[in-house]
Amino acid sequence: MHRITAASIHGNKKLIELFKKRLPKYTKYCTLTTNPNPLPNDILNTTVNEFNNDGLQRLAKLFPRCEEFPARHIGPREHEQTQMLELLGFRTLDEMTDKAVPAKIRLNKDLEIEEPVGEYELINRIREIAEKNKIWRSYIGMGYNNCCVPHTIMRNIFENPGWTTQYTPYQPEVAQGRLEGLLNYQTMVTDLTGMEVANASLLDEGTAAAEAMSLCHRQTKRWRLFLSDQLHPQTVSVVQTRADSLGLTVELGNVFAADFSNRDVAGVLFQYPDTEGSVHDFSEVVQRAHSNGTLICCATDLLALTLLRPPSEFDVDISVGTSQRFGVPLGYGGPHAGFFACRQSLVRLMPGRMIGVTR
Repeated sequence: MHRITAASIHGNKKLIELFKKRLPKYTKYCTLTTNPNPLPNDILNTTVNEFNNDGLQRLAKLFPRCEEFPARHIGPREHEQTQMLELLGFRTLDEMTDKAVPAKIRLNKDLEIEEPVGEYELINRIREIAEKNKIWRSYIGMGYNNCCVPHTIMRNIFENPGWTTQYTPYQPEVAQGRLEGLLNYQTMVTDLTGMEVANASLLDEGTAAAEAMSLCHRQTKRWRLFLSDQLHPQTVSVVQTRADSLGLTVELGNVFAADFSNRDVAGVLFQYPDTEGSVHDFSEVVQRAHSNGTLICCATDLLALTLLRPPSEFDVDISVGTSQRFGVPLGYGGPHAGFFACRQSLVRLMPGRMIGVTR
């Protein structure tokens, strides 16, 4: 018995007539019968009951078996598989699999795959699975915080593709507006951090932190960095990656117990507030580091600085962080601009670009 499965249409007779109309030379080899009862998944099964050998061969060419498609159109074909197996020293694919895949990780039973269903049933099934999810308030943080974005900004800037074309920056009005916007951004960063200068942003907080520690190395010519163990983990990873490429040694530990007396530490980086949300006074740490010629970098939260003491009151040299806190959607982790602010004496070593004002 040869079974043909077709998409459901309104009325079984219409499908039969369409089949006879499109394939007149094949219908003489078979008699079509249909099941008047629709299947639960709304798929119509049409069964070919009577045919001769010639008709079966013709229909087989017209309706190839589904497992034949990959070998026919994708490959490798059977003779190609044989050649590859001979080259590798195996006789069958199973023999090669036994050698390549450990027995302890192999599945010794058939996969539990559900039967095929239509689009409507599939959507309902996906919804059933999605309803099992429980949405809780996230307190993880670690540098990423949800925020309320005004609809006007969301629709006209973030969702407007006109801002993301390659021609946008070259329009005079847009170029001038971007310069003014970046100047306002720099001014906001310096006001909140209390630092003297700020650049026009970097990639993200981790990149800004890595640039800050690189600046410490270039300024002091020392080869050791100290990172607080209360930094965001992604920031630590980026700094370590950058340090490896520069040949710098990175030490991770309690910043309050760190020893800088050997005068070999180029820079110290701590989080304020830290990755667990705690707020500390780092004045004593900064004083000890400066007395031994070590620069201090502070990774901070701009929105928290609207209430907390600015890093400049700790006498830090560099302040970095993310500007995502001021209305940028989470975006599954990016893109979020990182800010970089420092002392006036370090401006020549500051990465990125800076928008200035002529008088």
